[in-house]
Amino acid sequence: MPDTSEVPSDIEVIKQRKKDGIEIPLNKDVQARATSTYLEYVKLVHNALPEIDYDDIDLSTTFLGHRFSAPLIIDSMTGGTDEATVINGRLGELAQKYGLGMGLGSQRAGLKSEELAATYSIARKNAPGAFLIANIGGAQLAKGLTIDEARKIVKMIGANALVVHLNPLQELVQPEGEPRYRGVLDKISELVKSMDVPVIVKEVGAGISREAAIRLEMAGVSAINVAGAGGTSWAGVEKLRADMVKDRAKARLGEVFWDWGIPTAASLVQVRRAVKLPLIASGGLRNGLEVAKCVALGASMAAMAYPFLKAAAKSKESLFEFADTVLAELKSTMFLVGAQNVRSLASSRYILTGPLAEEVGRG
Repeated sequence: MPDTSEVPSDIEVIKQRKKDGIEIPLNKDVQARATSTYLEYVKLVHNALPEIDYDDIDLSTTFLGHRFSAPLIIDSMTGGTDEATVINGRLGELAQKYGLGMGLGSQRAGLKSEELAATYSIARKNAPGAFLIANIGGAQLAKGLTIDEARKIVKMIGANALVVHLNPLQELVQPEGEPRYRGVLDKISELVKSMDVPVIVKEVGAGISREAAIRLEMAGVSAINVAGAGGTSWAGVEKLRADMVKDRAKARLGEVFWDWGIPTAASLVQVRRAVKLPLIASGGLRNGLEVAKCVALGASMAAMAYPFLKAAAKSKESLFEFADTVLAELKSTMFLVGAQNVRSLASSRYILTGPLAEEVGRG
C-alpha cells in the first residue's frame, strides 16, 4: 500500500497557516505603519442643495452581469481551518441577506480534502443566491495548478467568478512561501480562455500598477481588484509568523517591506486612467465614506476584508450591525453630494490633495 502518512501532517500545516491568517490580524497590530490608503487625500465636494430625499437614494448596482444591493464586496479572506467555517458561514449569511458579493480565501487547501473544502462551501450553503468569488493564487498557477483544478475550485463553492490573487510580497516573506512568478501572466490568459466564469485578478495589499493593469487587460481578464497598501500588511503578518519559527531572514524582510506597495487611492486612479476594465477598490477601506470615494474615483465596486473579519469573528450580530453602519455611511455620503444612485455618485466631483495629487499628477 502507498505511504499516506505525510498527508495528515500536510493538512495540519495548511490548517495552522490558515489559522494564523485569522488570529494574527485579529490579535496583533499588523496594519500599515508609515503609509496609508491615501483616501484621506480625496475630498468629495459637499452639495448644500442635494435636491433628493435620503429615503429615495438607491444603492443598487450591476457588476459582471449581476445585480448587487450596494457596490460592496466582502473581500477574500479565509478558509481551510475550523475557525474559517464559522466565519465564512456568517459572512455567507450576510451576503445572502444584504445582496452583497463575497470572496473566499485561497482555496488550494480545499483540494486537499473534503474536510477543508467544507470550510469554503459553507458560504454557498448559507448564501444560495449571492455572488461568490472563488480564489486561487498566482504562485500556485506558476507551480502548475491545472485548469481542471481551477474548475474544481469554482465548483467547490458554486462560484460566479474566479479571482487570481497576486501576492509576490507575501510569498517572499512567508516562511513556507513560493516566490515563483515566471509564466503567471500566460497562465492567467489560459484561464480566461478556459473558464466558464469571469476571471478577476487582485493584489493582496500592495496595489496594482498601471503597467500591470494594462498587461492584465491585454490578457483578457474581466475585472481588476487593485487591493492597495494602507490596510493590513501581509508582509507584517508573515513577519510575525517568521518570528514564531525563528526564521530571522524572513522576519527581517517582513520588517523592511512592512509598508511596501502602492496606496489604494493612487493605485485606483492610475489604473482607472490606464484601462477600461471594471475595477474593484480594496485595501484598507474601513467605512462607507471611503467606499463612496472609491466609486467617485472610478471603481465599480469596493471591497473590505479586515473589518468584516473582525466583526464576523465576534458574532453574527456584530457583523450585521457593521454592515448596517457601512451602508448607512455610504448612503449618507451620497445624500451629501446629491447622488441619488450609484451612477450619479460615480460622476461626483472630487478634489485630490497632498501626496495623492502629487503622485498621480506625475503620471
